[in-house]
Amino acid sequence: MKLLFRVLSVIVAGYFIVRAVAEPFLIDVTDSSTYAGDWGGPSLLGVLAVHCGPGVLAAMFLYGLVVRWRRERTERKQITQPV
Repeated sequence: MKLLFRVLSVIVAGYFIVRAVAEPFLIDVTDSSTYAGDWGGPSLLGVLAVHCGPGVLAAMFLYGLVVRWRRERTERKQITQPV
């Protein structure tokens, strides 16, 4: 169950990151009518915060997972090595 939760978390985080990277290219930042109806609109800053903010948080989450995984892996290696 724990593995399933981790896999789903990584998939959802990946989606948010891809969406955050793609959002500035999908809207015309010079024409406010293209993003005025989006969540966070009508301001460009609000739209980017709503659409890119979760991607930034997801990237931080994945970074934390990788750091924790590497630390645990290093600790396991140190424990199993003969002295």
